[in-house]
Amino acid sequence: MIEGNSRSITSNQLGVHDDLDKVVKKHLSSDFKKPYAPHSLSGFEQIKMRVSAFLLSNPKGTIILDSCCGVGESTYHLAVNNPDALVIGIDKSEHRIEKYEHHHQQKIDNFILIRGDLNDLWRLIAEADWPISHHYILYPNPWPKSKHLQRRWHGAPVFKYIPQLSEKLTVRSNWPIYIEEFTQALTHMNVKAEISDYKRDTAMTPFERKYWASGQKSTELNVTFNNLKS
Repeated sequence: MIEGNSRSITSNQLGVHDDLDKVVKKHLSSDFKKPYAPHSLSGFEQIKMRVSAFLLSNPKGTIILDSCCGVGESTYHLAVNNPDALVIGIDKSEHRIEKYEHHHQQKIDNFILIRGDLNDLWRLIAEADWPISHHYILYPNPWPKSKHLQRRWHGAPVFKYIPQLSEKLTVRSNWPIYIEEFTQALTHMNVKAEISDYKRDTAMTPFERKYWASGQKSTELNVTFNNLKS
């Protein structure tokens, strides 16, 4: 039985950050030249080989990207529910990636788990221009302190690459302000997202399971990018 022991997010920020628009505009108008980390380049080469083999045998196949995948439970569920797609799970923590346990009933092989810095891999993947149908960012670190705005994905320089990655995007968080900010940030790229409460009978990630058991709600953002994926 899952105990509800996950504490709600506390923050000194009561609404959308006052500096959000300024930060997003700054990043959209400047180049992001952070050097790629060696382990990110290595991880990208692993992904590239898997994607090439997949597309060679499935010319019309699609790819699903699962960012911040943690131990890979969400990656597994996405792979089960999309048997004709290749699902790529990425997390910055080698410990979490290695923690993935093959204890699921269905043995499947249409997914890959990779350790990597998304600040690097999102740029590399955007340049590769793979046929990614859907991108999931499920429960990223919210960095709830007001001074950490630029550590949130929508406040980071790499944010502008997200619309170039996939046809659709889904983001979930147990902190509604995170979703509200992400939505507002997207408007600076002329993208309108839909926000809704999210709840299903079965959780997709360990965090989601803990949040729901603790009585916390999930807020979801969904968007379809039109002509932004290049």
